[in-house]
Amino acid sequence: MCGIAGYISLNNQFTQQQLKDAAAVMQYRGPDADGFYFSENNQVGFAHKRLSILDLSTAANQPMLSADGRHYIVFNGEVYNFNELKELLADKGASLKTSSDTEVILELFVQKGPSCFTAMNGMFAFAIYDNKENTVTLCRDHVGIKPLFYYADETNIVFASELKVIKKMMGDQLSVNNNSIPYFLHLGFIPEPQTIYNNTYKFPSAHWLKIDLNSASFNNVGKSTTPFWKLQDTIQSTVMSEEPATKKQLRDLLYDSVEKQLISDVPIGTFLSGGIDSSLVTAIAAKVSGSDKIKTFSIAIDDGKYNESKFARQVADHLKTDHHEFAVKEKDVMELVDKLIPAYDEPFADSSAFPTMMVSRLARKHVTVALSGDGGDELFHGYGMYQWAKRLANPLTAFVKAPLYTASKLMDNKYQRAGNLYNYPSTQNICTHIFSQEQYYFKEQELRSLLVNTAFNFTYINTQPVLSRNLSAAERQSLWDFNHYLKDDLLVKVDRASMQYSLESRVPLLDYRLVEFAYNLSPNLKIKDGTMKYLLKQVLYDHVPKQIFDRPKWGFSIPLAKWLQTDLKYLLDKYTSAAIVEKYHVVNYEAVKELKEQYLNGRDYLYNRLWLLIVLHWWLEENNS
Repeated sequence: MCGIAGYISLNNQFTQQQLKDAAAVMQYRGPDADGFYFSENNQVGFAHKRLSILDLSTAANQPMLSADGRHYIVFNGEVYNFNELKELLADKGASLKTSSDTEVILELFVQKGPSCFTAMNGMFAFAIYDNKENTVTLCRDHVGIKPLFYYADETNIVFASELKVIKKMMGDQLSVNNNSIPYFLHLGFIPEPQTIYNNTYKFPSAHWLKIDLNSASFNNVGKSTTPFWKLQDTIQSTVMSEEPATKKQLRDLLYDSVEKQLISDVPIGTFLSGGIDSSLVTAIAAKVSGSDKIKTFSIAIDDGKYNESKFARQVADHLKTDHHEFAVKEKDVMELVDKLIPAYDEPFADSSAFPTMMVSRLARKHVTVALSGDGGDELFHGYGMYQWAKRLANPLTAFVKAPLYTASKLMDNKYQRAGNLYNYPSTQNICTHIFSQEQYYFKEQELRSLLVNTAFNFTYINTQPVLSRNLSAAERQSLWDFNHYLKDDLLVKVDRASMQYSLESRVPLLDYRLVEFAYNLSPNLKIKDGTMKYLLKQVLYDHVPKQIFDRPKWGFSIPLAKWLQTDLKYLLDKYTSAAIVEKYHVVNYEAVKELKEQYLNGRDYLYNRLWLLIVLHWWLEENNS
């Protein structure tokens, strides 16, 4: 894993030193080596910060030049099946100088062009310059595990692994994209392709783009991306529903994915929360790693409601891992608070970023690579919101939702929060409504009175692709999560948090073959007899005793509702004050004031709405030039 950056300029706007200075702001992504390439006419510049994982020699440093002397690559990520792809190259007579996956990708592209992208299994974002054709090709992996951003105007394109690099390159030319703010307040993140800046975008996952420097301009270049994989095209007209056969298929896919992702020339371990997904990844890793004990890492938050460390220890003891646990006090979180905005570059509300940073910091003391369990909930229906999707899809709900919502307002916080799920204007935007209310964020109707500019529309992000079969309500919500929540929240959270400490995080459950399997699996094998993630659990219970997991799902979080009234109240006071809210005039202060009063007077479920407002105004203050 590394950091990449570069520019493509028709008017030679950038200097080599500008790129070097900009790339330096993400030094933590690649502390082991750096490298640069600039074309003869300076129209193309590439920068690379290397975190050495495979082939630790200097020969594997980047930018890397192809054997034909024509192509340069900067690459972030891992292609796990590179040894298989290497055999394909050998059949064509290629002679490789390194044992890195970078060289395999480069030489495969030389031979096959963009058609080779479909053969790659991994997490990746890269740029390849062809100095003969004078073109640059950008590409991002199937799921969007690795980040790739780009700025584009008529004559210039700047790309990077992090927005802060583009900000450093473009300076005052970047302005705030106010159209992204309603999405943030509704979802807690800014969805692809938007970013917080105008003319700056998240490169779409499973796509590639060829940029021709022989063109007259780069107008509308973003509309020229080409998909190399579409999940919707892999969804079949019938589902797999035979349990023994699907369990074996799932087990085989899991073993193959974990085994591939354990390939490393540096120490490797797993994040172990004690939940289903991380326990399954750890169990398989422990099985296939041979005689060496797999290293596992967890944190114990000093709050009984959020502390799952004893369950992680039980799993670690059963699997006989080399377990490391970090006891987290409130003061430890407070020390990380100021890192949130710099780490995430744009407003980002997922407060579990803090414990993710902590466990990454712990793990980096022992390993350079850690496997996580991200993806299991989305693929195998592990969230309560999938039950809500089913409930709200019931035709009878339309007749009872209004009285249920009205009645809930007279009840305690638990029922008030649940009642908000029944308060939706139409089913058109039901996916984002369910998600926002499960996260305690702002409803669409609330934004109409909160925002100064109410010209927003969530239709595009709720639009589902045309498929070969009709999905259940839970499947539709799951597909929405996969396309948006997973990619633009959870994977972003882990990437930035882990890379702050130069730690590579891998996600075996998001091997694209497992994704295709999951979306062709019967929903009845995802939730069966009230058991969520049923089939996944059946594989896990072959490795770890079921009784360890007989408890409610807690998640990986901090007691933010309490801390905003105690240790973090200074953030609430500062960033929801009249002075700051009225300074930026994005939201109406009277609505903010009323919300804060309700929260402080006992409606503690409103805490995440206030956290959104804190993060938004905090970001605006930090980036107000």
